[in-house]
Amino acid sequence: MAKGERGRDKAVKRQYEEYPYPPRAPEDEKSRLIEGSPSYLRELNHYLFGGARDFSKSFKALVAGGGTGDAAIMLAQHLADQAPNARVTYLDLSTASRKVAEARAEVRELINIDFLTGSLLDLPEMGVGPFDYIDCCGVLHHLEEAEAGLAALCSVLADDGGMGLMVYATLGRTGVYPVQNALKALTDEETPARQVNAAKALLKDLPDSNWLKKNALLGDHLMGEDAALFDLLLHPQDRSYLVPELADLVASAHLEVVGFIEPVRYDPETYLTDRDLIKRARELPYLAQAALAENLAGSLKTHSFYVRKVDGCAPGPAKFDPAMIPRLRDNNPGPLGKALSVQEVLTVTFDGAPIKLPIPEGAGEFAGLIDGKRSLGDIQKVLSPNWQAFRRRYGPAYKLLNN
Repeated sequence: MAKGERGRDKAVKRQYEEYPYPPRAPEDEKSRLIEGSPSYLRELNHYLFGGARDFSKSFKALVAGGGTGDAAIMLAQHLADQAPNARVTYLDLSTASRKVAEARAEVRELINIDFLTGSLLDLPEMGVGPFDYIDCCGVLHHLEEAEAGLAALCSVLADDGGMGLMVYATLGRTGVYPVQNALKALTDEETPARQVNAAKALLKDLPDSNWLKKNALLGDHLMGEDAALFDLLLHPQDRSYLVPELADLVASAHLEVVGFIEPVRYDPETYLTDRDLIKRARELPYLAQAALAENLAGSLKTHSFYVRKVDGCAPGPAKFDPAMIPRLRDNNPGPLGKALSVQEVLTVTFDGAPIKLPIPEGAGEFAGLIDGKRSLGDIQKVLSPNWQAFRRRYGPAYKLLNN
């Protein structure tokens, strides 16, 4: 028996054969590309390769637990646009999910994806890799032994490579697990279709005191999609992580976190105004700051983050130095620079809650010069007489934009 087909993993495989997730229509690829984090090419380059990776040279990526293909399609399309020699390997337990992903790739005419069916637990024996980059989103929290899954991924990761991971976050999923437990008690050993019907009936009967009913952050069970309902409330193997638990999981594989997405959500100063509290928060180590921010926000549903090997040689995040060439994700220096010049506060909304971020002095003129060609040294020559003065004045603007 393959490692990936033991215990509850068999039930997980059955779920995704019957309910491929997330639901996707291949023909939609004609009109849009679904993009996100991690694995957005510029983003992963920034966090793992110091922004200096040349993707036109050999580059091998693995999407482990590829589902219906969101990450694999995005990454393959980004690479196809600029790196004809790069390849993406897709791996998933579910043949039904793989068919959806393959159909999406066919619509896009992507020929740089190799499709495999199997468990990521079997990677050490599959004869693939090493990979320069591994995407594993929404998978580790569905394994009986997440530590074993992460170790398997590490076994095929190049020493100078890194990973983009996503696991469920505990606080934003308040209410999910009591309802999961209730449904297990009511529908144990029933067919998936009968479980779905029971879940729909239970949702109608939930009292107003139920925490899932109170949690406005969650909406998968309200989408009208059976696959989304099953994934949230009927999954046979599901857990979530607080930041300290996530840190322990990462450390078990001799990895280290190099950055969370989005950084602003893991910065305690996003939520604090009291100067003494901010000073205390700044004195905490990086992961302790992230844990504090998680507890202050109370709304994180997932953790997306980049990791590298502790004893590896991946450069890690790009540094604020004269050689760095900053790039805007949406290539909009003009409109962004103008917007930042006429406002004192930037208001962003996370999970329905507005957060006000003070705009540092000079942020508009700094952003307006980011064209993807100028280095920070070039920008400094335009805006400031020397590097030290430039860093003091525009470092906060860079932090705002990166956050």
